[in-house]
Amino acid sequence: MRKTTNVAVSALAVGMLAALCGSAFGQTNSGQAAAQPGYAGGQPGAKTGGTPPAQGLEAGQSEAAPRREPVLLISGVEVMRSVRAPELDIVRVRGLSSTEGWEEPELVPLTKGAASDGVLDLMLLGSAPAEPMESTGFTPIEAIFVIEPGHPYKGIRVHGAMNRVTLMKLPGYADAAAAPDDCSKCIGKYLVTKGAAMPAGRAAGDVVREETLPATVRVIKSASGVGKLNSDPNRLTLVLDDDGRIVIAVWD
Repeated sequence: MRKTTNVAVSALAVGMLAALCGSAFGQTNSGQAAAQPGYAGGQPGAKTGGTPPAQGLEAGQSEAAPRREPVLLISGVEVMRSVRAPELDIVRVRGLSSTEGWEEPELVPLTKGAASDGVLDLMLLGSAPAEPMESTGFTPIEAIFVIEPGHPYKGIRVHGAMNRVTLMKLPGYADAAAAPDDCSKCIGKYLVTKGAAMPAGRAAGDVVREETLPATVRVIKSASGVGKLNSDPNRLTLVLDDDGRIVIAVWD
């Protein structure tokens, strides 16, 4: 559940960013989303199965398509191998979503047919929230993917919205670099843009450096307009007051 302790954030976010989510149809919940397995069988990289259709729709109604987006960050890739023949390789991917409310994580193969470099490329997707969300911290999310026996892959490469992690030893495990600042404690602090010096008279705990934030950050200064009203649940938007202090931090 989103926090609503800052009334200014909620009011301005709704007024400025409501148009961003008009066509979004994600669902929200609390806690970690459940993993959904995939399966690579038949031709290398092919995937079968999927989410079963919704039940209980009235006659004449159609189900709204969920908003499927890449998950913000990949934090780790693990491949486990079964001990009984025929051997199955099970890919387990951990990631971080930008906010709470992401559901139905899934690993989708990007590789079609034989991989030219012998590496299977996967992307971690999820159903994004249907509306802009305040920055309250990254949320762990994970999914699994099963590869058929006798597959030709020597490695796994998993892509998120901001990074990718490659594992070249199967079975095995690979970790990502440290995650950027999730900006959950940005409100009220001064933003120091890339290359700028520390403001005079400000302590380190009173500032946020832009280079420590996700690369997708958008900064709206006091003399700046909003720009395009395009929606991106992996984009962090910061609104500054006239003194350069952060008054809104929202993933929109």
